[in-house]
Amino acid sequence: VQLQASGGGLVQAGGSLRLSCAASGGTVSRYCMGWFRQAPGKEREIVAAISWSGGTSYSADSVKGRFTVSRDNAKNTVYLQMNSLKPEDTAVYYCAATTRNLIIGVCRRDGSYDYWGQGTQVTVSS
Repeated sequence: VQLQASGGGLVQAGGSLRLSCAASGGTVSRYCMGWFRQAPGKEREIVAAISWSGGTSYSADSVKGRFTVSRDNAKNTVYLQMNSLKPEDTAVYYCAATTRNLIIGVCRRDGSYDYWGQGTQVTVSS
């Protein structure tokens, strides 16, 4: 499975971006997917995760109410809508996919994922 993330860029504080992650070479529609981010000098952290059906999701406290994760299984694609962006959201954002049947609580962990995208840079200026 290959994951291609896109949609990053430079935006002013308060602005919005929509990240996309398209999967190819296999189907991920039956498994949860996640978005992680890593800022310079910091560890990678979970941003959001979504169940295979899209019916259940998880968002980190730092982005709750601002970011929304969704997916389109027909397109093998997961999205991260980011609103009200803050400078502290600046990071490289990675999407990840697993091929294991996991509950959403386990999908919060980066060790749950088998495949990772290349990352897309998000920079929020103040």
